[in-house]
Amino acid sequence: MNTKVETLEDSRVKVVVTIDAKDVDARIKKTYKQFAQRYNFPGFRKGKAPRPVIDNALGAEAVLATVSEDLVNDAYPQVIEAEGLFPLGRPEFEDTGLVENGKPYEFSFTVAVKPELELDSYEPVAIELPAEGATDAEVAEQIEALRAHYSVFEDASAATKLKPENFVDIAVVAKDADGNQIEGLTSESRLYGPGSGMFSEAFDEEIMGIKKGQVREFTLDVPADEAAVLLAPHAGEKIAFEVTCNVVKKKELPEVTDEWAKDTMGFEDAADLRERVAESITAQKADILPRMKENATLDVLASRLVGEVPESMVEEAEANLLQDFFTQLQRQGLSFDTYLMQAGIDADQFKDDVKMQAADNAKQELALEAWARHAGIVATPEEVSAEFVKAGLPDPAATEKEWRESGRLHLIREGVVRFKAMEDVMDKAVVTEVELAAEPEEKAKPKKAAKKKAAKDAEPAPEE
Repeated sequence: MNTKVETLEDSRVKVVVTIDAKDVDARIKKTYKQFAQRYNFPGFRKGKAPRPVIDNALGAEAVLATVSEDLVNDAYPQVIEAEGLFPLGRPEFEDTGLVENGKPYEFSFTVAVKPELELDSYEPVAIELPAEGATDAEVAEQIEALRAHYSVFEDASAATKLKPENFVDIAVVAKDADGNQIEGLTSESRLYGPGSGMFSEAFDEEIMGIKKGQVREFTLDVPADEAAVLLAPHAGEKIAFEVTCNVVKKKELPEVTDEWAKDTMGFEDAADLRERVAESITAQKADILPRMKENATLDVLASRLVGEVPESMVEEAEANLLQDFFTQLQRQGLSFDTYLMQAGIDADQFKDDVKMQAADNAKQELALEAWARHAGIVATPEEVSAEFVKAGLPDPAATEKEWRESGRLHLIREGVVRFKAMEDVMDKAVVTEVELAAEPEEKAKPKKAAKKKAAKDAEPAPEE
């Protein structure tokens, strides 16, 4: 079998495949025998009918059409593997006719392939990360959070006016446009902090400066996109409020003393509290810093990519993200509506997030492969085989053979290359440690897409 690959526009290639005449003849002979065994031909024992009889009974082109289809189906994955192509989507085959005895058979197809884009720089990436261990500022931040948790609210003097940093105990009467009282908003006593997100900024502006015993009456037109927790169910409505200030309150934080650390927190003393907080921060950082480094490195590397990412790649990445996401939901026993409610987003926001993450994943994938080509990083046959062993399959060698014969082995090979490229980029990264006043948190994103690819059949897919 000979192949000729021609590069076309828009990351497409045309492949011309020529199969030797002797292989064509052998396949025709084999197929005639199969037809003789498969069908009953009057006057002949099973498997003994000659070619003319088979042709007369089934049609002169029946066997040739079957051979042509089988040759194309068998050759396509072999060509993909031999030429190192990474197809995106389905191939388009040209009409090449039927095989003939004693003649080579030629067919051709065009298919979109993953482009080999370049980076505008192959210098080590420069990123910023929190220092390992716990800094004094981070320990102080965590202890402040503990103090806030155990804070108490003391009544301020009657002359104290409500300020943004204060809290207030208010009685609220809320009525709709028809004068009906809204039970979910009406309360004789509600502790409220301006800017907490329970009511809107417009509500806060109306009650700011109020003091004990004062009453404020006002009407709010709730916007259609209102996000405040208590007002969101009434988006688009007009609500009349009567707010009475029961008392302005000040938030008092406990002092970090040995007694407080022991009696309230259960530590030996304040020093023991700080030591335990530092240990907790150190452990959390050790857990999340590797992923933070990977994310930061990928973001920088992807920003260097030169060229456009094919839409088909983004669509495939989006499909993988959605498949992984809904599989996780099913395992956790959650409905999609429950997830949206817990995340505080709607379906449109979810779709936008997934599309954005899919585009990021596709860019990162191409950027890693560009780095790998520049650095000469490849996947050895041994490394590819090891992935099937890692997957815990009953017969790794047999599964690897199936993937090779079906033209899917490039998925594993590319996964190994990207993993090695990621390690190389991270090893060479120039890291600047930065001081954070708060405990570091991993950037919130939908799950990274293409760390694993699901097999198209019943076999579990090895990890990429």
